[in-house]
Amino acid sequence: MVKYIPRSIERQITELVSFFPAVGLIGARQVGKTTLVKALGKEFAYLDLEDERDRAKLYADPFFYFNENRNRCVILDEVQQMPEIFRLLRGIIDEDRRPGRFILLGSASPELLRQSSESLAGRIAYLELTPFNLLEIEQDYDWKRLWLQGGFPNSFLAPSDKLSFEWRRNFIRSYIERDLPSLGLRADPVLVRRFWQMLNGENGGIWLAEKYARSLGVSGHTVKSYLSFLENAFLVFTLQPWFANVSKRVIKSPKVFQFDSGLLHFWLDLQSIDDLLGSVHLGNSWEAFVIAQIKGIAGDQLNYYFYRTYQGAECDLVLARGNKPLTGIEIKFSSAPVPAKGFYIATEDLGTNENFIIVPETEDYSLRSNLKVVGLLSFLKYHLPKLIQ
Repeated sequence: MVKYIPRSIERQITELVSFFPAVGLIGARQVGKTTLVKALGKEFAYLDLEDERDRAKLYADPFFYFNENRNRCVILDEVQQMPEIFRLLRGIIDEDRRPGRFILLGSASPELLRQSSESLAGRIAYLELTPFNLLEIEQDYDWKRLWLQGGFPNSFLAPSDKLSFEWRRNFIRSYIERDLPSLGLRADPVLVRRFWQMLNGENGGIWLAEKYARSLGVSGHTVKSYLSFLENAFLVFTLQPWFANVSKRVIKSPKVFQFDSGLLHFWLDLQSIDDLLGSVHLGNSWEAFVIAQIKGIAGDQLNYYFYRTYQGAECDLVLARGNKPLTGIEIKFSSAPVPAKGFYIATEDLGTNENFIIVPETEDYSLRSNLKVVGLLSFLKYHLPKLIQ
């Protein structure tokens, strides 16, 4: 049993539970949702809807069960396994809209989001729980461990690199063989595995559906559905291109990244920091790790893009609010980064007044009046909060 580390999202959950009748906590399996809500200190009734015995309690007489537990917070885990519960909860909540009545935990199937948005609109607030981020662990652990092993609690807190790697092996196998099909992905597990492995080999690359379709011998529509399921299961994320208010010819296809660096490193067979530092995938891995850290902390308070023109201007990450780009970011694994000319052109195109080059570790310093070199931890602790305000 791994030890529990308090999550920075705990305060947000507590605030929402104090106001909304229902709170939905969504995220990948094994990311720590159940552990987190059970640590909130509330008196609760817990049902795991993957367990036939717990589902039977609701099938028999759900109104009786909820009435019996009306003075406790009811936690419904893996709620996408029983989508019909959303319509029932709507009536129960409307009869008694006290805050904190229900906490719904789900592995983010499209069905979960669709059903809840139809049936619980105005009654529920959603939060996404991501793997551990650097701010959560930096007091006790080194950032290189988080980068190598990823942020899933059982992987990150494993007593050795070997056991962490083995946990990730079994996690991936379970997701392909059991979890993705349960979320609605009707596909040959062999093809899904090959597709996911291909995405890892091209981590951070431009999405070309037909390229994957040809390699797998399926249609472009099919590989798009595979990608959609992996994204909705919080295993990968797409970064859309920025092209608002830009007159130049820009790349308009998204990039695809692995959400968790530990899973990426499993697929690439990188079992130690030495393996990683000597890998041709080093730069792409660092880029994905940095972007995932920023997204995991800022969440939906910002919008995330990349910028690339056919003339060679390029910016790894654009943080924006609405149609206004706030900053351009270059991501480099280097102790003495030298930005390419294309990055300077990109920031001019974007019109951003403050830009950053994010590296693993350094004292903050300026290269130009509108360009700073910062370490990742410094950016997350001091610069990102200013952008969120």
